[in-house]
Amino acid sequence: MLNNLVSNAIKYSRSGGEVRIRVEEAGGEANISVVDSGVGIAPEDVDHIFAPFRRATRPASTIPGVGLGLSVARRIAEAHGGRIDVTSRPGLGSTFVVVLPLSPRRASELALH
Repeated sequence: MLNNLVSNAIKYSRSGGEVRIRVEEAGGEANISVVDSGVGIAPEDVDHIFAPFRRATRPASTIPGVGLGLSVARRIAEAHGGRIDVTSRPGLGSTFVVVLPLSPRRASELALH
């Protein structure tokens, strides 16, 4: 899941662009953010980028791929009781946030630190 998100962040960023990964715990959940400074996703494309074999229309012809990475990533997140959220601005980049529930034991361990 993370490999797909990081790979996409690199693929859709300009040469020398920045990709950041952040992990936080909040309310018994792990939040893993993959932030890029890439081409971004047009608002009309956001609704379908997680569908198998669907890609954003704008850079699809110049960036390799078949449109399975985000679909697979979402299925993995959902199989673990989580989700993936995305915010994006064309020309400025995208942020994908994976939200996964922590086990009750792990959440209490983190609260002690």
